[in-house]
Amino acid sequence: MRFNLIAAFGIAAATLAGCVAPVPMTGPAVPTAPGVAPAPTVLDAASRQIARNVVDSEMQRRLPGVNVTPYTDCVVNNASTAELIDIAQMSRSGVTGTADSVAAIVSRPATTQCIAAAARTA
Repeated sequence: MRFNLIAAFGIAAATLAGCVAPVPMTGPAVPTAPGVAPAPTVLDAASRQIARNVVDSEMQRRLPGVNVTPYTDCVVNNASTAELIDIAQMSRSGVTGTADSVAAIVSRPATTQCIAAAARTA
């Protein structure tokens, strides 16, 4: 009797397993409002180059006559994608504040250490 009961549950479970709907791995697309562009999430090459040029310009202003390329690399490599997008957008729109953004990135310990290491090899 016990074996029959276990066999019956096993057959029922195997039968019902074929009835389970597949679980979707992605959710539905979220519609955006008409005429509103989605926020940029990826830093394209043009924006990255603009941000690099802005950072380079800020570094040259603070260190005239010095090859600031290694320092610019430190700042760009320690900035988040969102920060680089903001710097590029501020530059494109003529908004001031890029110096503050660059200074905030430079003040981070990882950036400061990178700049110090670059200065030792210069």
